[in-house]
Amino acid sequence: MNKRVDPLTPEQRRHTMRQVHSEDTKPEMRVRRLTHRMGFRYRLHRKELPGKPDLVFPGRKKIIFVHGCFWHGHDCPAGRKIPKTNQEYWIKKLNRNKERDKENLAKLRALGWDVLVIWECETRDEASLSQRISRFLDDENTA
Repeated sequence: MNKRVDPLTPEQRRHTMRQVHSEDTKPEMRVRRLTHRMGFRYRLHRKELPGKPDLVFPGRKKIIFVHGCFWHGHDCPAGRKIPKTNQEYWIKKLNRNKERDKENLAKLRALGWDVLVIWECETRDEASLSQRISRFLDDENTA
């Protein structure tokens, strides 16, 4: 493990981390706008559901999560990146995020929900994303 000194002061680090949000992120907003333009209506961040899903379609019993590649450990360049400072902390934190995601997916599926995970890097190709969302939401037998 690399032990490098953080180039930011504790105050600067605190400010940076405060800028990170779990709701209304740019990728989530892209998915929400696109889904709405496609004519689908949804509920946001239902706290009573495991994982507090980003978009919930109660009548269809379907859920969409929009995951940040870094925070949820996607297999893309952004998801494979590990900060150079405090690596032990970050590896533990990011692995726990992945475990929690798996647990929440299993709980939701046990409750009868169909779940689609959209990764941040996938939100840039709107045509492909639109097709994927449409297939997921229109298909009655999505598992």
